Amino acid sequence: MTHITRDQSAVLPADYASLSARFQPVFDDIASGAVAREQERRLPFAEIARLNDAGFGTLRVPTEHGGPGASIETFIRLLVDLAQADSNVAHQYRSHFGFVDSLRFQPEEVQTVWYPRVLAGSTVGNASTEKGGNALGRLNTVITENERGGVLDGRKFYTTGTIFADYTRVSAAVDGRDGRRFAVVPTAGDGVTVLDDWDGFGQKLTGTGTAIFDGVDVEPGALLDRIPGSSDAVHEAAFFQLILLAVLSGIAHAARRDAAALVAGRARTFNTGSGLPFRDDPLIQEAVGRIAAKAYAAEAIVRQTARVLDAGIAATSGNAPAPDEVQYSEVAVEHAQVTVPELALGAAQELFLTVGASATSTSKALDRHWRNAQTVATHNPISFRARAIGDYWINGTLPEGLNAIGDAARNGASS
Repeated sequence: MTHITRDQSAVLPADYASLSARFQPVFDDIASGAVAREQERRLPFAEIARLNDAGFGTLRVPTEHGGPGASIETFIRLLVDLAQADSNVAHQYRSHFGFVDSLRFQPEEVQTVWYPRVLAGSTVGNASTEKGGNALGRLNTVITENERGGVLDGRKFYTTGTIFADYTRVSAAVDGRDGRRFAVVPTAGDGVTVLDDWDGFGQKLTGTGTAIFDGVDVEPGALLDRIPGSSDAVHEAAFFQLILLAVLSGIAHAARRDAAALVAGRARTFNTGSGLPFRDDPLIQEAVGRIAAKAYAAEAIVRQTARVLDAGIAATSGNAPAPDEVQYSEVAVEHAQVTVPELALGAAQELFLTVGASATSTSKALDRHWRNAQTVATHNPISFRARAIGDYWINGTLPEGLNAIGDAARNGASS
């Protein structure tokens, strides 16, 4: 992994227009190689390193800690733009920005360790989920605490972004007591093995594979607590899902972009059609218009949801029990989780209604949009989210964010 250290004095602006002017040329370059990377299954190490060197990973560092302090809405708009260029690159930042946002709820002694590292260009992956064998609400990965911090042992899967990152944040049980903690460890450290064994049919280049931790030392400032029901826990669960929704929105925009480009450059038509060039055919124009409308609606929902999360952050002070504004972040995200995946999948599917069989050529790799959207959409079952929203509106029950995956008890009760 190539690591490039940034000049910590080069603080970015916080407004979308200025940030877009800085990053869009990089996004455009990333987009130009997206099809080749997909076809060659070439992980985007160089592309991510370039973004990190330009300061993309610092966007959510607060101004009082030397960062730009970009709002969640501004960050999400940029992430949609990046996902339009390459949804894999955007998706792998989910882990890093989830970690960075969680720091605002951590004690000062933790913030003083990690904010400077982020500002210097370091990124953090994620290693939370175990592939099987752990009961729901329990983890087989364990931290054994000692006077030097702790020792980490375990095995994780779905470790999105870790293969590109300098560190990864690992959720683990604590040996000898209840609860769980996070350990943030160097990905190149002794006892850490990161494998590129993700075999999903979409989002193939996100590094969503296995990470193994064998007697890994954890420094004291890298052991982080998580309190159920706190502002930290509620906000991060919603924030993690919002990033996936931004990726879906970007995929919808990519489908719109590719549909319009294909139609604009097509000369062939069918005798069963109007006889007009496709670019002038009203039915084809309508098809592209429907794709564009889905992309527009998906982004509008995502941006509104981001504004709700910004309001939640503005209402928090420390890491006390989550106030109503933070609780509503989860409500807003779950509404979006029911609607945005359908819009993105619809846009990716309808792309194939615009030009005919030539769209299925593997040289175009247009199928990646549907495969990528479907893969992202499976991260949090939509039926569970729709049920929770129904319960909220009928009975006033606040929905619970996704925070655990494991084997169900035989009677259906969690452990």
